[in-house]
Amino acid sequence: MIINRSIPLIEETNAKESRPLYFVKKGDNDRLRELSGDHWPYLKAQRAEIKQKEFFLLPSNEGISGAIFCYDNEKNPDAYGCLAQKLPEGAWFPHAQDETILEALFLGFCLEAYRFSLSHRSSHDAMDQKKPAGCQLIVPSFFARDKLKNLKSLVQTIWLGRDLINMPANLLGPQELAQKAAKELRKRGAEVDIIQGEALEKNYPCLAAVGAGSDRKAVVLSAKWKARDNAPLIALAGKGVCFDTGGYDLKPSASMLKMKKDMGGAALMLGLACALIDTHQDVAIELRIGCVENSVSGHAMRPGDVLKTRQGLTVEIGNTDAEGRLVLCDLITELGELKPEVIVDAATLTGAARVALGPDLPALFCNNEILANQIINIGGEIFDPLWRLPLWPGYESWLKSKVADCNNISMRPMAGAITASLYLQKFVPNNQKWVHIDSYAWNDDDRPGHPQGGEMMAMRTLFSLFSGNFTVES
Repeated sequence: MIINRSIPLIEETNAKESRPLYFVKKGDNDRLRELSGDHWPYLKAQRAEIKQKEFFLLPSNEGISGAIFCYDNEKNPDAYGCLAQKLPEGAWFPHAQDETILEALFLGFCLEAYRFSLSHRSSHDAMDQKKPAGCQLIVPSFFARDKLKNLKSLVQTIWLGRDLINMPANLLGPQELAQKAAKELRKRGAEVDIIQGEALEKNYPCLAAVGAGSDRKAVVLSAKWKARDNAPLIALAGKGVCFDTGGYDLKPSASMLKMKKDMGGAALMLGLACALIDTHQDVAIELRIGCVENSVSGHAMRPGDVLKTRQGLTVEIGNTDAEGRLVLCDLITELGELKPEVIVDAATLTGAARVALGPDLPALFCNNEILANQIINIGGEIFDPLWRLPLWPGYESWLKSKVADCNNISMRPMAGAITASLYLQKFVPNNQKWVHIDSYAWNDDDRPGHPQGGEMMAMRTLFSLFSGNFTVES
């Protein structure tokens, strides 16, 4: 079950009645006075220091005649997110000629308008729920249609990913995740294969071992799509752990509460693939999603077990709660065999990344300086940031094992995000460009444009990276 809802944007040609929404740079009191006209004393009475307030409703004899929003940075979508909650119901026409403001406005407004609930109660009855947006924005006729198409695709695929992350684990197990992903990809024209059973055990032995402890069997979704022959091949891999108990290295109950989000990397890679296909970007895509549940049973892997990977390396299990890298290593190996332009994997991989960077900054690991700088710069420009951490070779020895080629964890209680990435790097072919994103995939609190719950961090940055003519110098 995925929540269906419409994007709250109306094209001007389809609009009937609306009220004006004006924009003023914060601190520009002259412009604010000009727009408010006879209402200036009323606005001024609302707050002695006008520049400290960002939103004003203009009264009329019939109720509300319009609204004024004071922005700080016209390019930041988050700045406009609050309007989805502040504007009264109805259609609003944004009076702005700058497409930069409009693009950020539409994106931030739509991302804030998202809400997830499986409750049969109305939104007014639901406790501690911010109301879903009952207002819509009108898209002026001069706003570029290609920008609107890309923006709508981004919103739809971000909402899709948020829905998947928010879905309770009893409703979204490995099979359900794979089937939902397959449905979304097939309707977009992608070729999809669902791999399970003996074929999965043969081709993804490490991933199969992670899923062996659950009655809900592991699945790998394999998909491909291309805009044209010889388009640059982008290989995507997502960690789809639908629930993570930690296995025999059982998580404390407090740490298990949000583990339905442990498939956030899979949601991100699926959403990215769908957005690139929707906008018909000039790329070819190979997508792999490893859908598993990490449970405790007589069939579950144990600490001290030694597993064989698809690549042939043997791995000693130092901790069964370090399962995400075991899921990804077989997927990365397979994608590397295709010799793509770049491999991108995403996962809610380590708590260490959150200790280092907090919940809002995904950690970026990349073996190519130019590509890493591209990603960081794009993220900064569009307010979807990542922070790069090093693939420090000095810590590779921390993954040594006395009984296998390597261990799945470091025996030192430091640099956990780095050593996890160094483990994954063992499965990346030499000279292969590779990006690894370690994301929290969750908003702990409501922020404008980011409702509490599942989040598609780095989605817009990756979409921008692969849009247009994607190239990376050697």
